[in-house]
Amino acid sequence: MAYSFLILNGPNLNLLGTRQPDVYGSTTLAEIEGLCQTHGRKIGADVAFVQSNHEGALVDAIHAARGVHDGIILNAGAYTHTSIALMDAIASTEVPTIELHLSNVHAREEFRHKSYIANVAVGVICGFGAQGYTLAMDAMMGTLGADG
Repeated sequence: MAYSFLILNGPNLNLLGTRQPDVYGSTTLAEIEGLCQTHGRKIGADVAFVQSNHEGALVDAIHAARGVHDGIILNAGAYTHTSIALMDAIASTEVPTIELHLSNVHAREEFRHKSYIANVAVGVICGFGAQGYTLAMDAMMGTLGADG
Protein backbone atom coordinates (compact mmCIF):
# COMPACT_ATOMS: atom_id res chain seq x y z
CA MET A 1 0.00 0.00 0.00
CA ALA A 2 1.33 3.43 -0.89
CA TYR A 3 0.95 6.10 1.71
CA SER A 4 0.44 9.76 0.94
CA PHE A 5 2.18 12.59 2.77
CA LEU A 6 1.69 16.31 2.55
CA ILE A 7 4.91 18.21 3.18
CA LEU A 8 3.84 21.68 4.17
CA ASN A 9 6.31 24.56 4.40
CA GLY A 10 5.54 27.95 5.87
CA PRO A 11 6.86 31.48 5.61
CA ASN A 12 10.27 32.29 4.18
CA LEU A 13 11.06 28.68 3.34
CA ASN A 14 10.79 29.56 -0.35
CA LEU A 15 14.08 31.41 0.24
CA LEU A 16 16.01 28.34 1.39
CA GLY A 17 19.47 28.13 -0.07
CA THR A 18 19.96 31.88 0.10
CA ARG A 19 18.31 32.80 3.40
CA GLN A 20 20.81 32.66 6.27
CA PRO A 21 22.66 29.57 5.00
CA ASP A 22 24.67 29.50 8.23
CA VAL A 23 21.39 28.73 10.06
CA TYR A 24 19.25 26.95 7.45
CA GLY A 25 21.85 25.42 5.13
CA SER A 26 22.44 25.90 1.44
CA THR A 27 19.89 23.36 0.18
CA THR A 28 17.01 24.93 -1.73
CA LEU A 29 13.36 24.04 -1.20
CA ALA A 30 13.28 22.51 -4.71
CA GLU A 31 16.23 20.30 -3.76
CA ILE A 32 14.47 19.23 -0.56
CA GLU A 33 11.37 18.37 -2.58
CA GLY A 34 13.48 16.22 -4.92
CA LEU A 35 15.10 14.50 -1.94
CA CYS A 36 11.66 13.77 -0.50
CA GLN A 37 10.28 12.46 -3.81
CA THR A 38 13.24 10.07 -4.10
CA HIS A 39 12.88 8.94 -0.50
CA GLY A 40 9.13 8.56 -0.91
CA ARG A 41 9.61 6.13 -3.80
CA LYS A 42 12.03 4.15 -1.63
CA ILE A 43 9.65 3.84 1.32
CA GLY A 44 6.34 3.59 -0.58
CA ALA A 45 4.94 7.05 -0.01
CA ASP A 46 3.53 9.54 -2.47
CA VAL A 47 4.51 13.07 -1.54
CA ALA A 48 2.74 16.36 -2.23
CA PHE A 49 4.22 19.76 -1.43
CA VAL A 50 2.75 23.10 -0.47
CA GLN A 51 4.66 26.23 0.55
CA SER A 52 3.00 29.46 1.54
CA ASN A 53 3.96 32.62 3.35
CA HIS A 54 0.31 33.06 4.35
CA GLU A 55 -1.14 31.50 7.50
CA GLY A 56 -4.63 31.05 6.05
CA ALA A 57 -3.28 29.18 3.03
CA LEU A 58 -1.47 26.79 5.38
CA VAL A 59 -4.68 26.26 7.36
CA ASP A 60 -6.53 25.57 4.09
CA ALA A 61 -3.88 23.02 3.07
CA ILE A 62 -4.21 21.23 6.41
CA HIS A 63 -8.00 21.11 6.03
CA ALA A 64 -7.67 19.81 2.45
CA ALA A 65 -5.36 17.01 3.64
CA ARG A 66 -8.16 15.28 5.54
CA GLY A 67 -9.19 12.14 3.70
CA VAL A 68 -6.45 12.70 1.07
CA HIS A 69 -3.14 12.32 2.91
CA ASP A 70 -2.16 9.83 5.59
CA GLY A 71 0.19 12.26 7.30
CA ILE A 72 1.48 15.82 7.29
CA ILE A 73 5.06 16.93 7.77
CA LEU A 74 4.90 20.58 8.73
CA ASN A 75 7.69 23.12 8.82
CA ALA A 76 5.58 26.07 9.90
CA GLY A 77 8.57 28.38 10.23
CA ALA A 78 7.86 31.32 12.51
CA TYR A 79 4.16 30.39 12.67
CA THR A 80 5.22 27.50 14.92
CA HIS A 81 5.64 29.99 17.73
CA THR A 82 2.57 32.13 17.10
CA SER A 83 -0.22 30.25 15.35
CA ILE A 84 -3.09 28.92 17.37
CA ALA A 85 -4.94 28.68 14.04
CA LEU A 86 -2.48 26.08 12.71
CA MET A 87 -2.65 24.17 15.99
CA ASP A 88 -6.46 24.14 15.82
CA ALA A 89 -6.43 23.06 12.17
CA ILE A 90 -4.20 20.08 12.94
CA ALA A 91 -6.34 19.08 15.92
CA SER A 92 -9.53 19.48 13.89
CA THR A 93 -8.49 17.38 10.91
CA GLU A 94 -6.93 14.59 12.98
CA VAL A 95 -4.31 13.88 10.30
CA PRO A 96 -1.11 12.74 12.04
CA THR A 97 1.36 15.62 11.87
CA ILE A 98 5.08 15.83 12.54
CA GLU A 99 6.55 19.24 13.33
CA LEU A 100 9.85 19.83 11.54
CA HIS A 101 12.58 22.47 11.71
CA LEU A 102 15.86 22.66 9.82
CA SER A 103 17.66 24.31 12.73
CA ASN A 104 17.68 23.31 16.38
CA VAL A 105 15.12 25.83 17.61
CA HIS A 106 15.99 25.00 21.23
CA ALA A 107 19.53 26.29 20.73
CA ARG A 108 18.26 29.58 19.33
CA GLU A 109 16.38 32.62 20.63
CA GLU A 110 14.09 32.11 23.61
CA PHE A 111 10.92 32.93 21.63
CA ARG A 112 11.62 29.94 19.37
CA HIS A 113 11.40 27.53 22.32
CA LYS A 114 7.58 27.73 22.44
CA SER A 115 5.68 25.69 19.87
CA TYR A 116 1.92 25.65 19.48
CA ILE A 117 2.27 22.92 16.84
CA ALA A 118 4.02 20.52 19.26
CA ASN A 119 0.85 20.47 21.38
CA VAL A 120 -0.95 18.50 18.65
CA ALA A 121 1.91 16.90 16.70
CA VAL A 122 2.85 13.25 17.07
CA GLY A 123 6.47 14.35 17.31
CA VAL A 124 9.05 17.01 16.57
CA ILE A 125 12.24 16.75 14.52
CA CYS A 126 14.67 19.66 14.56
CA GLY A 127 18.29 20.47 13.96
CA PHE A 128 19.15 18.02 11.18
CA GLY A 129 18.93 20.38 8.22
CA ALA A 130 17.45 19.03 4.98
CA GLN A 131 17.92 15.47 6.27
CA GLY A 132 15.17 16.22 8.79
CA TYR A 133 12.58 15.86 6.03
CA THR A 134 13.52 12.26 5.25
CA LEU A 135 13.81 11.52 8.97
CA ALA A 136 10.27 12.87 9.37
CA MET A 137 9.06 10.70 6.50
CA ASP A 138 10.53 7.61 8.16
CA ALA A 139 9.02 8.62 11.49
CA MET A 140 5.63 9.09 9.82
CA MET A 141 5.84 5.61 8.34
CA GLY A 142 6.48 4.27 11.83
CA THR A 143 3.59 6.30 13.21
CA LEU A 144 1.31 4.78 10.57
CA GLY A 145 2.55 1.28 11.43
CA ALA A 146 4.38 0.76 8.13
CA ASP A 147 7.93 -0.37 7.63
CA GLY A 148 9.95 2.31 5.81
